[in-house]
Amino acid sequence: MNDYKIGNNLCGISIEGCNKHPGKMNTYDYMADLPGNSKSSEIIEVEFKAPRKGYFINSNHLDLKKGDIVAVEANPGHDIGTVTMTGKLVELQIKKANLKPDVELKRIYRIARQVDLDKWAEARALEHETMIESRQIAKGLGLEMKIGDVEYQGDGGKAIFYYIADGRVDFRQLIKDLAARFHVRIEMKQIGARQEAGRIGGMGPCGRELCCATWMTKFVSVSTNAARFQDISLNPQKLAGQCAKLKCCMNYEVDQYIEKLKRLPSREIVLYTFDKEYYFAKVDILNRMVTYSTDKHLLVSAVTISADRAFEVIEMNRNGQKPDRLDESTAVESSHTALDLVEQENINRFDKSKKKRHKHKHKSEGKQNPNND
Repeated sequence: MNDYKIGNNLCGISIEGCNKHPGKMNTYDYMADLPGNSKSSEIIEVEFKAPRKGYFINSNHLDLKKGDIVAVEANPGHDIGTVTMTGKLVELQIKKANLKPDVELKRIYRIARQVDLDKWAEARALEHETMIESRQIAKGLGLEMKIGDVEYQGDGGKAIFYYIADGRVDFRQLIKDLAARFHVRIEMKQIGARQEAGRIGGMGPCGRELCCATWMTKFVSVSTNAARFQDISLNPQKLAGQCAKLKCCMNYEVDQYIEKLKRLPSREIVLYTFDKEYYFAKVDILNRMVTYSTDKHLLVSAVTISADRAFEVIEMNRNGQKPDRLDESTAVESSHTALDLVEQENINRFDKSKKKRHKHKHKSEGKQNPNND
């Protein structure tokens, strides 16, 4: 019978369905508790340095479960990764990754031994130093590129250099210099600015960790239209994220705003009352409140009405009618009294109110007992 825990990122769900570590590649296998699920498919999902994942065949029929560290086939040598999913859901993950059915998958050799883990740890410890040196080598060659991350293979025989560049880069000499310096097989992989921000990580202006560094695995293009639909100020400094591209979060609610805008009056329509003309000024999309002004460019004699009231006035104008007022309310009498700000700072202001209460109390007692002297 499976154990259940609360806390430690398990949230009261089966341990078998969760990864051993949090992160953007963390997935929950809701079929992990089904009998024989792990043996229903020979394909295993293995995670390497995030966000790189791969799919391998368990040809040796190893008893693998989520969180196991395995040695897998690589070119050349072998790589070390962590099992993140087994069973039927792996086939759905393969479809999500758009892998072709005729792709030949590599094999899982074994569960990693201590020797494999030690060599893997030594290789990972070299990644940061290798990245710094490789940047200096690229700069010395005058290449217009930036190496953002380095990932060593588990056996230390290969290194992947992730870089960003605005255009094509001739890095043939760079590969020769890197191979001579680090004595490993070199692979160059170009990534975009968003992918680089996801690999580096950081905090967003919302106060939370970057979406691209926590849960996003696919990047959808973002346009300034998303800001326009949501009435966000077109300020490049506020719209750009740490990757210097438009923030991905602007796409999260834009569909809802577009749907709401379809139910609001057009901004080009002018509303006519008995003595004034009102032009569109601004709109509260979610609350369906529209503000109109008597001036096209300035906020003069602004009146805020509901979208339903705006449609009602538009229909009246089409029928040749003009309401007396744009809003439905009548003249409102002001009940606000002027406040003496100096009196508010008086230290005895509470004593005055206390005396008034006592005076009122004595009067009421006198009315109840008229015969008392």
